[in-house]
Amino acid sequence: MVQLIVGEKGKGKTKELLAKVNSEITKVSGNIVYLDKSTKHMYELNNKVRMIDVSNYKLDSADKFLGFIYGIISQDHDLMQMYFDSFLKIASLEGQDISDFVTKLEDISSNFNVDFVLSVSLNESDLPASVKDKIIVSL
Repeated sequence: MVQLIVGEKGKGKTKELLAKVNSEITKVSGNIVYLDKSTKHMYELNNKVRMIDVSNYKLDSADKFLGFIYGIISQDHDLMQMYFDSFLKIASLEGQDISDFVTKLEDISSNFNVDFVLSVSLNESDLPASVKDKIIVSL
């Protein structure tokens, strides 16, 4: 499953994402990974959540980011959820249509039983119609 938290920059998407991940850690029997562009929010996360600062890796294309996701999944067979803060930036998809990438995440989700929650810095009205049904929070 892929879920989206959407809204313009500065509207509180990260706060929503952090609240969701911290509430899910008590309900999930497996592992959770949180990807961000820095370690700024590290101390706001439950210590059971594995945080990865993707700025340490040279992920300058969506394909490299996808490979990075596969690598994380291949190393953690207990992985159940992944959270992507600043999704457009960390996935190198700023200014691009995210439909195909979200479809790829859906395929990964169904093949490996990993759920994804993405923080997307776009208004709901600016998103492609194909992903609007995945919105759980619109700010």
